[in-house]
Amino acid sequence: MIISLVGYMGSGKSHISKVLSQELNLKLIDLDQQISLKNKMTIVEIFEKRGEIYFRKQEREILEEILATQDHIILSVGGGTPAYYNNMEVINQYTESIFLRTSVKNLAERLLKQKQKRPLIAKINDEDLPEFIAKHLFERNGYYSQAKYTIDTDGKEVQYIVKEIKALF
Repeated sequence: MIISLVGYMGSGKSHISKVLSQELNLKLIDLDQQISLKNKMTIVEIFEKRGEIYFRKQEREILEEILATQDHIILSVGGGTPAYYNNMEVINQYTESIFLRTSVKNLAERLLKQKQKRPLIAKINDEDLPEFIAKHLFERNGYYSQAKYTIDTDGKEVQYIVKEIKALF
């Protein structure tokens, strides 16, 4: 079984997937990390040097590769992955997908602290960030909501979220 975590950047996918993989004793694969390794560049560098279209093609290729070759893993996908090609359909076909739903307020608070590591928001003024997130989230929610399960993360500790996910299976 492959358990995939989807959601907007800052929703906790990376952190929750680490804890979940340890608790379930399953290998963790972070899609963005795999893209970085293959390209020998950070995600920020890929966006700067090759552009978003190149990144999205790499993302799809590596996603397909992982789904074709892996079993019994936790898969953490990038915030935009479900919104491109038919990625969400493919994710649902091969994995038990979980949408980590987080409010705009909480996302903005978290992302303000990590703006420089996030190419999509690095150049956005701090005061404009909540509005940007709200618009972006509105565009992507249609994809995220296709996940088989949804877990609200607001006001919950990571351990509690992991417990909720484990209870699903």
